[in-house]
Amino acid sequence: MTTIRVSLVDLYVVRGQGPSLECLVLRRGPGGRCPGSWEVVHGHIEAGERPFEAAIREMREETGLAPARLYNLSRVETFYQHGLDEVALVPAFAAFVEGEAPVVLSGEHEASEWLSMADARARVAWPRESRALGDIERMLGARGDGGTIDDVLRIC
Repeated sequence: MTTIRVSLVDLYVVRGQGPSLECLVLRRGPGGRCPGSWEVVHGHIEAGERPFEAAIREMREETGLAPARLYNLSRVETFYQHGLDEVALVPAFAAFVEGEAPVVLSGEHEASEWLSMADARARVAWPRESRALGDIERMLGARGDGGTIDDVLRIC
């Protein structure tokens, strides 16, 4: 029987605001899933973790970065994992980082790039990522915060 559960997270690492808003994209390395594809931070939620805690942990593991501000993007994607016969619910988050902190990649990825939002939308392999990048621009991008809805979206 097919199950439905919150089991994965998507995290968009961004910096800047307005026209200088950029997103970090990562290229998958050989030997894992989807080698050579460009994506954002993804990961599984571990036992006892809340989705936003998994997003912060995955960010540290995959990029070596820590969020200055973390936002709930008010979107949950779905992804059917046929090998598990599970529909995964995937909450999405955006993490702002400050300055030019170096990206330290895990073994999952072989390259990273900071791209404009338009270039990131064109580069990422998953259509859900492109849609979420548009939400980030609209909700968080102009000022680098959530504006009038910051109090609802901001986690930390």
